[in-house]
Amino acid sequence: MTVTTMQPRPLTEAVREVGQYRSAAEAESVTHTVLLALCAHLPVTERAELAPLLPTEAALSTPLAPLAPRPLTAREFVESMAPHIENATPATARWHVTSVLTALAQQLGTPQTARLLAQLPPGYALLFGLADLAAVA
Repeated sequence: MTVTTMQPRPLTEAVREVGQYRSAAEAESVTHTVLLALCAHLPVTERAELAPLLPTEAALSTPLAPLAPRPLTAREFVESMAPHIENATPATARWHVTSVLTALAQQLGTPQTARLLAQLPPGYALLFGLADLAAVA
């Protein structure tokens, strides 16, 4: 009997489920947009670790994304996404960002998600579907 390793579910499929998107194309578009923007706030080493999880186009462009001029707060990050996601308002942008980052956290697991959050300003944990315990302290 051969043992097969189970492949993790593609990230866009997880985003589609978490965000309840109607099509794979919509989930892929939102995933690409949000992760490209997120990578602008991450060092190249973190970007490289994310690349295998990303849709092909995003995986190729992520390492090349320019660094953000300054770190954005979680709220600013969400607000900055609205103009880049089709038909998004500030309220729906939060839904899109949270859907993508929650699915990403599920794919990455706790240790890698914690490392990723350590690279971002406080307040991003909620966008990843996690309690922001640092904010309570």
